[in-house]
Amino acid sequence: MPRYFTLKQATRLLAQAGRTIREAVQAKSRYEEATDALQVLVQRIMVLGGISLDVAYAESWKTQRDNSEVALKTAVDKLEDMGCVVKDLDQGLIDFPTLFRGEEVYLCYRMDEDQIRFWHGVHEGFDGRREIDAEFLRLHSGDELD
Repeated sequence: MPRYFTLKQATRLLAQAGRTIREAVQAKSRYEEATDALQVLVQRIMVLGGISLDVAYAESWKTQRDNSEVALKTAVDKLEDMGCVVKDLDQGLIDFPTLFRGEEVYLCYRMDEDQIRFWHGVHEGFDGRREIDAEFLRLHSGDELD
């Protein structure tokens, strides 16, 4: 069952959630870099038969890939444990579920933003973001945790 946040509750978590989504994005990038490097090595081995394979070089990429995979999973799990919904690890998008007029919607945050200023419906996504206005603030609600 999802946790529902008020804007105030989500804002309190923003420093930690923002740091964690940035960690996830960086880990994903390192993972992809290592995976690409390992694929190039595999292709070279297939073409050259592995005659001049630098094992230490290959192991360093494998270690980076494995460590990045663990870091990525840890960061995503941490965000989910906070109650966030991870939306896009390329842009660093996370959502905080909330209720608006009794329906589930999302407070939307992208890692390059300094605060939560937008919300969108569950099926609308980033392109459907709307600015948080007085009506939204008056009619949205979250779990009673304050």
